[in-house]
Amino acid sequence: MAIGSAKNRELVLALKQVINVLEDGQKGMAAIGEHLKDTTLRRYFLVESLNRANYRGALEEELHRHGIRDVHESGTVQGTLTRAWAELKAKLGGGDYTLIETAEQGEEETLKAYKDALDRDLPLPIRQLLVGQQTHILNAADYLRSSRDAGKAA
Repeated sequence: MAIGSAKNRELVLALKQVINVLEDGQKGMAAIGEHLKDTTLRRYFLVESLNRANYRGALEEELHRHGIRDVHESGTVQGTLTRAWAELKAKLGGGDYTLIETAEQGEEETLKAYKDALDRDLPLPIRQLLVGQQTHILNAADYLRSSRDAGKAA
């Protein structure tokens, strides 16, 4: 695929959007994880932060393969605001329940970016990579929801 082709521009745009939300997720999961009282949840959030970094790296590698050398994505404004909101909740004494709610909002943004990317005309190997990552993030969102619900009942 030529670097300047319309298909390549669509691929680059789709992957950069996902890379941005993965950057948000990586930072957000790490930041929220630091404030969680439950050690199991704290570990889970830190592992998920690393997963987001790995996913980002895999997508950046795909961009490199398609001739895009410099991938300098720094997240989104929404992600920055969400992390600031989580930090404020933690400082005001918000418990694990409220922090998990904030993480769920971030996961919704991540899943939306994956859906938007998958709605584009992408090469099969990249589509498969995105679907695999999306599936893991869907499972993570389900885990957060069940953790939040368990905390709500406690």
